[in-house]
Amino acid sequence: MSRPSPPEPARNSLIDDAKARLKKYAVGTKYSHLSSNKYSILLPLLAKEGKLHLLFTLRSEKLRRSPGEVCFPGGKCESTDVDDVATALREAQEEVGLGPHQVEVVCCLVPCLLDTDTLITPVVGFIDPHFQAQPNPDEVKKVFLVPLEYFLHPLDYHQNHVTQSGRHFIIHCFEYTNPEDGVTYHIRGITAKFAVFIALIILERKPTFEVEFNLNDLMSSSEEIFLKLRKHATSKL
Repeated sequence: MSRPSPPEPARNSLIDDAKARLKKYAVGTKYSHLSSNKYSILLPLLAKEGKLHLLFTLRSEKLRRSPGEVCFPGGKCESTDVDDVATALREAQEEVGLGPHQVEVVCCLVPCLLDTDTLITPVVGFIDPHFQAQPNPDEVKKVFLVPLEYFLHPLDYHQNHVTQSGRHFIIHCFEYTNPEDGVTYHIRGITAKFAVFIALIILERKPTFEVEFNLNDLMSSSEEIFLKLRKHATSKL
């Protein structure tokens, strides 16, 4: 039997507090001009049983890029997309049937640079708590939720340390077993990095593991990491 939902005022307070904290980290379109090779992902939040959760997808094995991996809904910017937010919303609708009217977009966070010129912008939004996913079988195998707090205090976690071109990187690797079906999911790489970052912003707690960010100045350190990566990438072109 599922637990009863928290009273509406309590749920609204939980969401309002999260939105207020997220908006302090909004960068808007500040970095979107830095590359023409742009992708956007939606970090979908919802309140369930008195806690915030993130929605993830398990990519189809049919896909050429990252088959069978856990990701957030998202994809490449198309010419018809007016901005990064439009890309994230369109992709979420195509992948899991989440309509734009079911998402309250809160902000865009500091992007991530992949390879030398691929810019990935995370768009954060609260989704309708009654949303029922309709995965596109060509792209998505499963849709599942993970409590946000798991990305600060996980039960099963390890990290890999990589040094590339003199720079040190932490690769976060989470294992999460969904209590609803017993399936264990592996959440790692950029997806895990964004999950950790948003958990740090909203929950304002120290994680049980090492992170790449300065916890005393999360905003500045996230921008500094991104800009250093971009400077290094452009110097190689």
